[in-house]
Amino acid sequence: MNKKLIGIGLALAFLIAFGSCKPKQSAYKSVYEAAKEREMEENSVSSTPVSKPATTTPSYSSETVRKEKVTPVYESDANGLKAYSVVVAAMAMKPGAESLKERFGNDGYNIILVRNDQGMYRVIIASYDSKEQAVAKKNEILEKYHAMGDVSALKSKYGIPFNDWWILQREY
Repeated sequence: MNKKLIGIGLALAFLIAFGSCKPKQSAYKSVYEAAKEREMEENSVSSTPVSKPATTTPSYSSETVRKEKVTPVYESDANGLKAYSVVVAAMAMKPGAESLKERFGNDGYNIILVRNDQGMYRVIIASYDSKEQAVAKKNEILEKYHAMGDVSALKSKYGIPFNDWWILQREY
C-alpha cells in the first residue's frame, strides 16, 4: 500500500513538474522566432543596414536600401510589384503577414506580400519604378502619422513601429 501511494505521489509530482512547461515553451518559441528573423536579416548577404526614419526633407540619394530577390505570395500582386518598394514589416510566419495585410487593407492601402529566398515575408505598402518615388511615398505616409500628433499610432493600430520601415530594391 505504501509503495502504491509513493508511486502515485511521484507520478503526480512528475505530471505537475512537466505539465507546467507548455506555456514556457510557447513563450520561448516566439522569442526564438523573433531572434531567428533578426539573425536571417543580419546575415543576408545582399542586404544593407536598415535606414533610420526619414527627416521632413526627403533625402533620396542617402536613403539606404536592401537588395533582395523576392517573389509575390499571390499572383494578383505580381503586377503591382515594381523595382523599389516600401516595406513596413518583415515576418517569419505567413499568417502574421496576411493579418497585417488585412489590417492595412481595411484602411485603404493596397498591400503586397512577397517572400524572399530565405523564406521571410515582406509586407509592402507601396511599390514604384524609382527609388525617389518609393522614398517620397514612405515619407508621405510617415508624415501623415506625425501630423496626427501621435507617432505611436502605427504601433498601436498595426503593431509595427515607425523605425522599422525600409526601402527594398528588387533583384531579378
